[in-house]
Amino acid sequence: MIQRDSSRRPAAWRRRLLLSAWMACAVVICARAVQVQVVQAAEWRALAESQHMMDKVVVAPRGSVLDRDGAVLAVSRETYRVSVASNELQDAEAAAKLLEETLDLTPRKAREMVSPERRWRVVPGRFPPTVRDQLAGVRGIHLERELVRHHPYGDLATGAVGVILDDVGQGGVEQAFDEQLRGRPGREVVARDNVGRPIPGETFMVEAPRSGGQVVLTLDLDMQEIARQALEEAIETSQAKGGDVLITDPRTGEILAMVSIHEGKATALGVVNTPYEPGSTLKPFTVAGLLERDAVSLADTVDLGNGTWAVAGRVIRDVKGSGRMTIADALRISSNVGIAKAAQAFTPGQQYETLRDFGFGLPTGIEIPGEVGGLLRRPDRWSKQSAASLAIGYEISVTPLQMAMAYGALANGGLLMQPRLVKEVRDADGRVVQRFEPQVLRRVISERVARSVSRVLVDVVEDGTGTAAGLGVFKVAGKTGTTRAYTAEKGYGGGHYPTFVGFFPAEDPQLVVFVKLASPKGAYYGGAVAAPVTRATMEAALAARATPLDRGQLLRSVRSTVSPPARSAARFASRTIDPPAPPAETLPEAVLAAASTDYPSDGNARATLGPAGAIPVPDVQGLPARVAARRLHGMGFRVQQDGAGSILGTFPAAGTPLLPGDTVLLKVKRRSDD
Repeated sequence: MIQRDSSRRPAAWRRRLLLSAWMACAVVICARAVQVQVVQAAEWRALAESQHMMDKVVVAPRGSVLDRDGAVLAVSRETYRVSVASNELQDAEAAAKLLEETLDLTPRKAREMVSPERRWRVVPGRFPPTVRDQLAGVRGIHLERELVRHHPYGDLATGAVGVILDDVGQGGVEQAFDEQLRGRPGREVVARDNVGRPIPGETFMVEAPRSGGQVVLTLDLDMQEIARQALEEAIETSQAKGGDVLITDPRTGEILAMVSIHEGKATALGVVNTPYEPGSTLKPFTVAGLLERDAVSLADTVDLGNGTWAVAGRVIRDVKGSGRMTIADALRISSNVGIAKAAQAFTPGQQYETLRDFGFGLPTGIEIPGEVGGLLRRPDRWSKQSAASLAIGYEISVTPLQMAMAYGALANGGLLMQPRLVKEVRDADGRVVQRFEPQVLRRVISERVARSVSRVLVDVVEDGTGTAAGLGVFKVAGKTGTTRAYTAEKGYGGGHYPTFVGFFPAEDPQLVVFVKLASPKGAYYGGAVAAPVTRATMEAALAARATPLDRGQLLRSVRSTVSPPARSAARFASRTIDPPAPPAETLPEAVLAAASTDYPSDGNARATLGPAGAIPVPDVQGLPARVAARRLHGMGFRVQQDGAGSILGTFPAAGTPLLPGDTVLLKVKRRSDD
């Protein structure tokens, strides 16, 4: 019988210990599996997806800013930045050829982009969305979508429109209506490989972006161009440091053009944020307030003495005028002594209320940020000189917008209107979601007083200080002003501000034009420097084919104010193609063009008034489109163009005789033309 060695048999406790250890490990593994696959499943799933899928925000296109007729002033353009990862390319030679053909690169530049010397290169420039179709899905070529703000007309209206910085509107309408223009961003998912690189063609749109809405302005592109050109020419001629031009519709408060140029930059908004002392352009409101309270009449006389008047230690002087004259004549020749003495009929409270009622000392409430209210101190802070100073436009600061709206009240029969820069807001589908209607703030003076003051302002242009603003048969009402520029460093030694504010036609005004220049050299009086700018602006507005002016009303105005021969010529010009040479008394060609209602609707260039007074189309080949357009506008032509760039030529060709108001098409040189 064989006996086993019991000493070599495993002890029972060891077996049990080993079994327990294995069971404990199994429990731990199962518990960990439950934790990972059940309890932490969502967390680990998200981590895995983040390693293989990348979630990206898709920026929404910003809405457009349009002028009153739908011309695009600011729009977001989709562009692409192209980068090349040379280590990912499967066929470098084929990739170089593709880049050369798609991006219009030179063969040398294309080979440089795919060279293995550098693992990552960015192709210079931004490219249109068409490159996406050719390059998307090519391994090693990466596309990055970008939205850039584009202004088709350059800086023509950027002061009012504003700019975009870091995807946020800054200044102008871009800032004021940022929420409406911004849009709603979308979301897309991009698949990535095991090393985190995007997989070409594996991009999935989860939520499409929604474009922003549109903001339609009251600005008229042609009027803006006219105002800009008139101001630039005046600055160049007078060697002024800058200036402002503002054109409004006194019936609605709409702003048709607003241009500020300071230190050579046209992006300024001096018309709303740079107040100045208005000087003599404030005198009509002093007279209007006196007439409204029956404190004086225009026929009342005032003694100018020898043209000087001492008030509380200050001597007020006149450039011309002495003896006695009516208050109407004192306003016509802009007598400081006469208006200051007439203002003695005010109590301090009445004088303050008159100026405050016309909108001075308070922001107008225009829809863009940065407006200032100027300065109009309360009577308890006046000195003994203040009443006389305020009567002639000193010790008060106003903005060009305040002044234009106040003159609008004189023009429309006594109603102070709310200024309007924005006409309506539309959603991404073009539906109007907010419309801004004309709003009357208050009646400042009666219609009777407004008409009386307006008649005197007509005399200012016809036989006073503003004759350089006259338009012949169209009666213009307006007032000149010349004040010393005040700075903290130099006091009143910093130059002058010549200004002119006018409206026409005086009988039923359609436009208010404000002009101010800053520190011109040589002549600096408003009548000599600013009034001609007003005339040039109004003449160009008359000659423009597309204009906010009511031509029928203008024609009726002509018929009621000009001599019979002129009326006959205007009627004849409105219905004939080739009239005989008009008599010497008839209207200038630009005025006849404005009075005519026979305008072609197809936009083709053809004369509507015949060859008399025709002007040859200038040669603008090689000029930038904006410069060429200004030159043509200055000659009275209507301009059509497609995009921006240098000019290849015009249609009709240079040298073709056309009349003011006819259309010239600019042929723009495009990238594909190179």
